Amino acid sequence: MDGESLDQAGLRARLDALHEAHQALNTEVDALSENGVVDQLKIARLKKEKLRLKDEIQKVSDQITPDIIA
Repeated sequence: MDGESLDQAGLRARLDALHEAHQALNTEVDALSENGVVDQLKIARLKKEKLRLKDEIQKVSDQITPDIIA
């Protein structure tokens, strides 16, 4: 394997980990909302972390498949 394919594999592994973390936060937010938990501060923090992860997912995705200028 050359350096580039190792980088791609590392990026894909990072992307998978980010997706898993995002899904875990999504599940936690849903569970708190369904249980009637009124800790709005905790829910807001979790949602903010979800947004941060979503931004990171987009950055890593862009590194894997960069835009091609035609």
